[in-house]
Amino acid sequence: MCESSEESTRPTIHESCIRDVKFGSDVTVVQPVNLYECTIGDSSFVGPFVEVQKGVEVGKRCKIQSHSFICELVTIGNDCFISHGAMFINDRFEDGGPAQGDTSKWERTIVEDSVSIGTNATVLPVRICSGTVIGAGAVVTKDIDEPGVYVGNPARRLRDVD
Repeated sequence: MCESSEESTRPTIHESCIRDVKFGSDVTVVQPVNLYECTIGDSSFVGPFVEVQKGVEVGKRCKIQSHSFICELVTIGNDCFISHGAMFINDRFEDGGPAQGDTSKWERTIVEDSVSIGTNATVLPVRICSGTVIGAGAVVTKDIDEPGVYVGNPARRLRDVD
């Protein structure tokens, strides 16, 4: 047991949870996770330490690896792969900082079918077309309308998908 000589107040502690989620058939979830008010499609997998926020729709046969964050206003199509530590952002900080609860400033992200998003990629509010690969560590700042492999910050098209 740790002893402290300083006086401290007790923090408010929230447990991780799965609440009000619409699951398809044959879904696998590895806890701990925070999944709330979202939809996870048939035969999808959600790894540990993932947060999927309200209103998010994840399609069928998707795999969301550990430590990923999928915020409100994100839709993910079928047969997608979201690698470890991928982050989705719905607030562009247009005013120089967070929208401070003004959700009218948040924007939508659409990930179409058969998209793979690499480890530690960051996806701002954009549309990513079907058949696209986002490389590890890439930062997607603009819509992607042509399938291919995209890498870098900001993400740029590197080549066709093999």
